[in-house]
Amino acid sequence: MVDSKEYIVKNGMIIDVENGDSFIGAIEVKENKISKIYRSTEMVPDHLPTVDAEGKFIIPGLIDMHCHIQENFAPHFLASGITTVRNTAGNVIFLQSLIEAPLDAPTPRVYAADRMIDGEPGLWGPTSFGNLVTEDPEEARKEVRRQAEVGAKFIKLYGWANKEVMKATVDEAKKFNLEVSCDIIHSKELNALDVAKFGVTWFEHASGFAQALYPGWYPSADQTEWSHINWDEPDENKIKELCEQMIQYNVKLCPTIVLSDQAERYPEVWYPKNKITNSLEEGNILIDHWKAMESNIEGVKEQVGKLTKFTKIIAKTYYDLGGTVVAGTDTPALLYTFPGMALHRELEIFNEIGFTELESLQAATIHAAQSINLENIGVIKEGYIADLVILSENPLKAIRHTTDIHRIIKGGKLYSQDEILAHIPSEEDMNNKISEFQEKWDAYMGQQVN
Repeated sequence: MVDSKEYIVKNGMIIDVENGDSFIGAIEVKENKISKIYRSTEMVPDHLPTVDAEGKFIIPGLIDMHCHIQENFAPHFLASGITTVRNTAGNVIFLQSLIEAPLDAPTPRVYAADRMIDGEPGLWGPTSFGNLVTEDPEEARKEVRRQAEVGAKFIKLYGWANKEVMKATVDEAKKFNLEVSCDIIHSKELNALDVAKFGVTWFEHASGFAQALYPGWYPSADQTEWSHINWDEPDENKIKELCEQMIQYNVKLCPTIVLSDQAERYPEVWYPKNKITNSLEEGNILIDHWKAMESNIEGVKEQVGKLTKFTKIIAKTYYDLGGTVVAGTDTPALLYTFPGMALHRELEIFNEIGFTELESLQAATIHAAQSINLENIGVIKEGYIADLVILSENPLKAIRHTTDIHRIIKGGKLYSQDEILAHIPSEEDMNNKISEFQEKWDAYMGQQVN
């Protein structure tokens, strides 16, 4: 292992996700960035420490485009090769230490929304540090301004927000050059096309597409009325027509297929046995949360699991039409969406539905970075941040090989999985952090009122 600010990773197969090229070469890392890339025919400096990657395959650090991260499982993401996450609702103040961590920290960098904006009575309960529940467009505008002030990178709308609140949120967000994302899977009145017309640009879980095709349907409705719908064989012509309409609004999809796939597969869920899942089990991190979900598995299957095939068709159709489709997981939602590892399953699903191995990789690297205008990650390129994953097998031959992780480089620092997982905070540390945050949040909100 090197312990240097400047070194060379040599003899590895470098996978260029931008141009679809692969070549044996060397990568010179200086400080936090890739300073030089050498082809095998070029002379490589011999005065620097080296990491021999002979027989290995080097890809850009992966990006989970939809998750809800916390410090106690943040290292699991990085140990899985995920160097950046897009946190789609939470609390920016709570995540401050992760957001402000150094480039080479043993946790992924965090691109975060703040608390979601929902309508009454609030799917996740009344207004709290994680959500604002309102029917008032002016209150929504005020919340957008507050979120912009504390550093939110985008705004998240939830499914019970009314159309006036949604319109006001989008309008106010534009003043701060912030995109608006939505999860409207539980909406009773609005569908994806309605919300796209308001100016919302991100559709998480491909939500609202079902309501557009089946007006009046929503997950908690009496499903006997909708028993005629064959969710496993939806009308692909109508899906294509809808996607053609949606693409006119330049919306972007993060389908998080693994979320419904795990529910549909239960009890035969995708459950790899490796250092990540072993660590989660040993620390009882999220395991009890997922086991609790099992008690309502039939409800989960009915409301979410049955949408798996539908969402797969939406994702592939929209991509084939030229739309932006990126890879995310919604970790730790529902069942066994393992932090970090779930993204590898999402890439497998992309491949299963017709994305090539390269296209699957692009959905979690270059296309993901470009979709949120991050210009210095997602590609192995000179001048970019040195976020790299060194694999033991070739992911372009089988996408499952993204799990065959040899080493991770985050912001120029070389790590083994064990070194990263050694940074998991203790339960006591997490409890103290939560208590400190609650005090900080109460004081902050008191200032907002005054």
